[in-house]
Amino acid sequence: MTATTRVEHDSMGALDVPASALWGAQTQRAVQNFPPSGLRMPRAFIRALGLIKHAAARANTELGSLPQEVSAAIQAAALEVADGRHDDQFPVDVFQTGSGTSSNMNANEVIATLAARTLGKPVHANDQVNMSQSSNDVIPTAIHVAAALLLQEQLLPALERLRAVLGQRAAEFRQVIKTGRTHLMDAMPVTLAQELTGWQAQIDGAVARLKSVTPRLHRLAQGGTAVGTGINAHPKFGAVFARCLATSTGIEFRPSDNYFEALSSQDTAAELSGQLKVLGVSLMKISNDLRWMNSGPLAGLGEIALPALQPGSSIMPGKVNPVVPESVAMIAAQVMGNDATITAAAASGNFQLNVMLPLIAYNLLQSLELLGIGSRNLADNAIAGFTVNRARLEEALARNPILVTALNPVIGYEQGAAIAKRAYAEGRPILDVAAEMTRLSVEELRRLLDPKTLTEGGIHGAGSKD
Repeated sequence: MTATTRVEHDSMGALDVPASALWGAQTQRAVQNFPPSGLRMPRAFIRALGLIKHAAARANTELGSLPQEVSAAIQAAALEVADGRHDDQFPVDVFQTGSGTSSNMNANEVIATLAARTLGKPVHANDQVNMSQSSNDVIPTAIHVAAALLLQEQLLPALERLRAVLGQRAAEFRQVIKTGRTHLMDAMPVTLAQELTGWQAQIDGAVARLKSVTPRLHRLAQGGTAVGTGINAHPKFGAVFARCLATSTGIEFRPSDNYFEALSSQDTAAELSGQLKVLGVSLMKISNDLRWMNSGPLAGLGEIALPALQPGSSIMPGKVNPVVPESVAMIAAQVMGNDATITAAAASGNFQLNVMLPLIAYNLLQSLELLGIGSRNLADNAIAGFTVNRARLEEALARNPILVTALNPVIGYEQGAAIAKRAYAEGRPILDVAAEMTRLSVEELRRLLDPKTLTEGGIHGAGSKD
């Protein structure tokens, strides 16, 4: 021991710990055993650990296992951890023991130190803070609790904001007609509103998929202890714990239907990650559509102008880039990568325990947080403020030979193709060429080729699906 350290003990013996640290010997061993990658367990995970320790102490007291005075001190300390007042006291690296035991003991030791200061006497990290618990049920529970809170408090509200903004802009653009595109090539016309409602439907689907996971996400491993049998815990601990946690979070948590499944597998984390990946796919599509529509402004499509947020080049003056859609596309790519990691990690359950729990926690919570940030940013700083270049849309629409598709039922595909080719070659409006190559009157052609009518399926049906 030196002036900057103190001696702590665990079952393996004595160890020097930084004098100012709230943690004890087991956390210190983890710091020494796992060289830092620079990645620590996320704030949402530490919050969940604090809430779990708070609910566990309360449940143990209700069941007559823990004295009220000790429980009160543990609960108060645990809430300080949950509130983020001691995040600097959680130094353990993500790449640690696969059960997350080091992070569980980190929480136990910090809370024990804080509670002991309140009581003026020792509080035992294992026997009292960790009473009725094992790292093997605490860490899977923390993954579910942290993910459920992020989903409820951040991601779903952000998606609702994105959905609302899409709906507002669609209402503005019901009468704005543009050239549709398939294969990045000119196709039949659509309204800008129809394009936006397509994006909106993607977000609706994402919300529905995410909500479908919640019944399984709200089932907790807590109560299974070491291997799923509940050894060293009161038979009612899991149920009382879930009720206490539900009271403090407002989420209807309940014990898992099968603790053996809850400890040994991470199927729900994999399921949720898969749904987050699908949302990432949707956001990538929306972001890239915005980038294409914004491209130019002279040599690209130039259909819309996204808000100008920052200079786009260190060498080209006046250049402005679609930075928010680019940022969101990168978030989507990160989430897709996280899902691949979570898939491999979730498959790493051996017998009664998954042994990649910290990695699952880190990547799953990062995906939830990033998608919440990205969705809100896309809504507020890209979609809400873009303007439409109506003149550009009208010019492209008037010169679009694919409008001839509407004449197929009248003049046939072969003649329609000939008209389109000539219009392309001569750079002339399709109406003028069709008037020369068919016996249809200009008035009839205007009626058949009216872009607004064509966005409603035209007079002959729903139109091409190619």
